[in-house]
Amino acid sequence: MLKELTGKGLLIHHWDTDGICSAKLLLEHLSENDIDNRTPQLGNYFLTEEELEEYSKYDYVIVVDMSLPENNILKLAENAKIMIFDHHLGKVIEKVYHHNPIIKGENPDKYPSASWIVNDFLGNKVNLFALLGIVGDHEQKIKKNKEFTEKINAFCNENDLNFEDLLKMAYLLDSNYKLGDKKTVEKAPHMLLENGSANDILNNKIWNENLNKLNEEITNILEKPSDEIGGIILKKINTPYNIISTITRKIAWESGKNTVVVNSGFFENKDQIYMRSIKNAEPMIQRGKSLGFRCGGKKEVLGAIVPKEKTDSFVQEILEFLK
Repeated sequence: MLKELTGKGLLIHHWDTDGICSAKLLLEHLSENDIDNRTPQLGNYFLTEEELEEYSKYDYVIVVDMSLPENNILKLAENAKIMIFDHHLGKVIEKVYHHNPIIKGENPDKYPSASWIVNDFLGNKVNLFALLGIVGDHEQKIKKNKEFTEKINAFCNENDLNFEDLLKMAYLLDSNYKLGDKKTVEKAPHMLLENGSANDILNNKIWNENLNKLNEEITNILEKPSDEIGGIILKKINTPYNIISTITRKIAWESGKNTVVVNSGFFENKDQIYMRSIKNAEPMIQRGKSLGFRCGGKKEVLGAIVPKEKTDSFVQEILEFLK
């Protein structure tokens, strides 16, 4: 199906390790095609009017590891053939090719990342990039998934690696978006195509410098006290770095409690809100969308971009939902 794509193409991918590795796998498969790759403005889970206008020139568009709003997809589909490969919650967009086993009722544990879904679709053997997307999205939590723990361990044993190596590679790849370097995020899939060994990633000097800088900021934030309301952890931060998902993940996984983090420092007029929940997050994701917010996520995760004047009321709704 992918080989039938003709003309000028565009690959839109998420900015994290899963998105970058998924993009690498697709670009490798489409090596003979004329295709560009882009990520949305960092922090945006939607395309701006300017982006939609720019992307209208393409003959086909592939979207990977992003649950873009349906109106974005339908706008792109006015001029292009659309294919989507994803694992986030949402609804099937019938008018385009939408490959997302999760929203079609499959077990999320069987499809833990977009990279795995893409790799499976392409018929590839298990490889570094299929697994890096999984580790990037789940970190240590993936060890609770017996099937994929076995796959990861087998790959590591065959390639003289360990789980911590994979985890560091994911952190290094993620360092680019967390520091707001969109250009390097977009270059990363091509860098992996050209110099994509584990050692190449682990020894990338700039990415290691990025990671040191981020770790310092993350440590400083985590050392500051959080509020706890009815057994729910609420943390408010102010950082220009796109590390809200990292902060939320660390707090939630270390405490074992529902966690909400609000970052007021990334956007000028909006706040980032991130929630990790023991409950199914889908009702709150739909609630956020019904309020007109840019909102998405997975079963245990909600991410939203909310006007600053609406932040307090939406956070209150989240806290009520989690009680």
